[in-house]
Amino acid sequence: MSSHPLRTRSFALLFTGTTLSLAGDAAVPVALTLAVWAATGSSGALALVLTCALVPKMLLLPLGGVAGDRFDPRTVALTTNVVRAAGQVFVGLELLGGHPHLWQIAAAEAVGGAAGAFAMPTTSPLVRGTVDASQLLRANALIASANGAVRLGGPAVGGTLVLTAGPGWAFLLDGASFAVCAALLAAIRVRRVRVPHSSIVRDLKEGWSEVRSRDWYASTLIAHGVWNGAAATLATLGPSMVIGEPGGRGSWVALMQTGAVGLLAGSLLAGRARPRRPLLVSTLGLATYALPLALLAASAPSWATVTSYGLALAGLGFLGPVWDTSVMAAVPEQVLARVTSYDWLISIAAMPLGYTLAPLAASVTGPALPLGVAAAAVLAACLATAARPSVRHFTATPACPVCPWPPRAHRKQRRRSYPRPRPEPAGCVCPHRAGRRPRPLLEHVQEEVYSPRQEVLNTFKGAGAWTSPWSRTSSI
Repeated sequence: MSSHPLRTRSFALLFTGTTLSLAGDAAVPVALTLAVWAATGSSGALALVLTCALVPKMLLLPLGGVAGDRFDPRTVALTTNVVRAAGQVFVGLELLGGHPHLWQIAAAEAVGGAAGAFAMPTTSPLVRGTVDASQLLRANALIASANGAVRLGGPAVGGTLVLTAGPGWAFLLDGASFAVCAALLAAIRVRRVRVPHSSIVRDLKEGWSEVRSRDWYASTLIAHGVWNGAAATLATLGPSMVIGEPGGRGSWVALMQTGAVGLLAGSLLAGRARPRRPLLVSTLGLATYALPLALLAASAPSWATVTSYGLALAGLGFLGPVWDTSVMAAVPEQVLARVTSYDWLISIAAMPLGYTLAPLAASVTGPALPLGVAAAAVLAACLATAARPSVRHFTATPACPVCPWPPRAHRKQRRRSYPRPRPEPAGCVCPHRAGRRPRPLLEHVQEEVYSPRQEVLNTFKGAGAWTSPWSRTSSI
């Protein structure tokens, strides 16, 4: 077993390809804005292009989860990278030709969004299939750290490339990064579990039933959706609260860069920390996002807002690897892509609501009230999720491999059975398996549930041999 995930060849190739594609995407937002403005000169056209990229992604995400489980996730990810590479190269060539058309850019972005819907659910199966279980947290932390590093330095490098070479070359570079990522994916080996073929509707229902059967997962998804809606509110209304003040432009840049530093720091911390209650700690860290929202609403000093935003993004950076690792450890491999696709769907669907409702509310009441409401919503959703017993008792290394029943519950069961004999449970009755067919307890757990009185009675029934209930060794 390798001591570090990067010493595993398949994961090293996967990590390299993922990092290259993230770096290529860093220049795309600036390049896309300039390309659409050069083609139309209208800000409304940019909204149309972004919608064309978002709508197919939201509609096809559940189908992408089905494809990730039914087929080889490596093949699915490789195909989507080839499709996205072709789309970005097409847009780049159109921009270099000097006569870009809006419908061509919108069509290419729609194809890229559809391909992304099939690529995103394959991330977890690819990581889980290339490293051992003991390396999952560190592997997820490495990918999250690469994302944080790209967000920290990517916009500056991408903006420099766009201003010096032009937006067309930025799209070509992004397409080349997707092509290299596809080539690296072709060279890796991924473990996978064969899933029996069934109808697409049945696969979708099975994935949703897996989400609903895990209370910790479903309740945390709600908090994730509220957080993303609040993030969209801050992205929409934050500039109007900061840039209008003296020195506001510099304060907004400092806020964005501090957030990128915090995201990177949180990802690095997640690779080293080993909390006993990972979901509880990460959910409470996610609740810190209410602080910058409340400070913006109260027109607090810029240094306080910038510092709180860095702290909040550090909580987000810590959440990502911990959440991904918890899901990979607790969700069966044959439904992992479908379960994560619903996570992506709920998270992404909340952002258009924030982009739409926040400006409408701000036009009536001003930006302070929507920001305050978003802060209260994030705090309430995260604290309510942290209060759920399934979230509080979720452990990174459960004592029972059959189910995530907390070790304390096993000890409580043994204490109850010691004073007087009681019948052993017929199966696992932990809350995480509620509504599902009971599964038998572990053999070592059943052996520990015994009564000394019953041991003595069994001794007198035997042929004279006596067995110590403590040593479990026979003596005459």
